[in-house]
Amino acid sequence: MKNNNLQADDIDRLVSQWQQQGVSDDLLPMAIYGRLTRIYKQLERAVQQCHGACGLKPGEFDVLATLRRSGEPFSLSPTQLYQSMLLSSGAMTNRLDKLEEKGLIERSHCSDDRRSVLVKLTNEGEALIDDAFQCHLSLQRDFIAKLSTSDQESLNSLLKCWLAELSDEHKIS
Repeated sequence: MKNNNLQADDIDRLVSQWQQQGVSDDLLPMAIYGRLTRIYKQLERAVQQCHGACGLKPGEFDVLATLRRSGEPFSLSPTQLYQSMLLSSGAMTNRLDKLEEKGLIERSHCSDDRRSVLVKLTNEGEALIDDAFQCHLSLQRDFIAKLSTSDQESLNSLLKCWLAELSDEHKIS
């Protein structure tokens, strides 16, 4: 990534203000966190618009994508879904109800155990997630398009290492 002659941004001004107030601590962590937060907010807004254009509310894309990437027959139990998405069972039930109302998933009892339920993509749900995923992937490509391939790989590697460190240190997932 070319960073020669970058203009000062809001984060630089924020750091400068703290320094003018006599803060002599290392403010680089605050600058990094501030930029990550702003990047995340911009990306999240764009992703929500992309999903919304496909008629999906936040979270619905994730459920459909989880089912789709699970492979044929695009079916999982509600427990498998909410555990893979780190949601409560109540939140998952609410999402599944809405997706079922839209005709994008169907729930059925297992033939082996009638107490067990499977969630499956409908044909309409499969077609929608395939289209929405292409929009989603295209948007993600656009996000990083101005970075060289080498910078993309370096950024990915740095973020992967950092995430692993944070996960080990703070037991997050």
